[in-house]
Amino acid sequence: MVKLPRRGFLRLAAGATALSALARIAAAQAYPARPVRWIVGFAPGGGNDLVARLVGQRLSERLGQAFVIENRPGAAGNLAADTVVHARPDGYTLLLVSSNNATNAALYDNLGFDFLRDITPVAGIGRTPLVMAVNPSVPAKTVPEFIAYAKANPGKINMGSAGTGGIGHLAGEQFKMMTGIDMTHVPYRGNGPALTGLLGGEVHVLFPSFASALEFVSTGKLRALAVAGAERAEKLPTLPTVAESVPGFEASTWYGVGAPKGTPTATIDRIHAEIDAVLAEPPLRARFAELGDVPVSMTPAAFGAYVAGETDKWRNVVKFAGIKLE
Repeated sequence: MVKLPRRGFLRLAAGATALSALARIAAAQAYPARPVRWIVGFAPGGGNDLVARLVGQRLSERLGQAFVIENRPGAAGNLAADTVVHARPDGYTLLLVSSNNATNAALYDNLGFDFLRDITPVAGIGRTPLVMAVNPSVPAKTVPEFIAYAKANPGKINMGSAGTGGIGHLAGEQFKMMTGIDMTHVPYRGNGPALTGLLGGEVHVLFPSFASALEFVSTGKLRALAVAGAERAEKLPTLPTVAESVPGFEASTWYGVGAPKGTPTATIDRIHAEIDAVLAEPPLRARFAELGDVPVSMTPAAFGAYVAGETDKWRNVVKFAGIKLE
């Protein structure tokens, strides 16, 4: 056996480390060398799917490789997350992360994975605020008036939602938790039936997406009391936020990108940079505005912190409301 002097050994080790780092950088610069699977946990045509297809198309055009949208609906997005958790961590399988992933982590005890541990954050994409809307028969035109009306009529207010455990349901429970009012939850099978229930007076209040309620609000069929997001909506700038009356309240759907744990940092950074470039393009921003979405650029670290914060927030709401899903 040939024995190398210690100094020679250290030089070789340092050289090997440098070559390895250069190889990783080169691989990231060459990324993607083949099509990328982008897993979406919901059926085609919904908000998650549309966002992925809009961004994915531009990534395909920019990078010269197809970003193939693969719909894996089931278990409120958990099936898609599980698929990505167990995929090879090479940057060629991505997940469209959404608010469902944060709420699911709070709602389900046995997912079979730890989302915050097993999915690496890549980039934020956008956010869609909810809106607090009431049937016009409700004698309240502001959030404070609604709170007063509800406190004067405990247990008589029906709060609709698109389904138990959905973001609209949790938003309503958060509102109850932060205001001390009592409302009866009435779950529907989807956002459309819930809006129909509100229009027909079966329920008094609903927290739907801003985009889905805008037409009914604009025509006077529903009354919007406030935007549930952190900021006022560009299309209705005079409409206040819920937080202006209930400090700290915020409820939105949101989107981002995640990858399997262990995906190389250089690859994560490359994907993040390309997504940020796409989000800055005026045509895409205009299309987002049509859908009621607001582009939100976040670094991997910032997006990871945001998802963790949302998970904690909804876990507190779930505990307050005593919601259990199997």
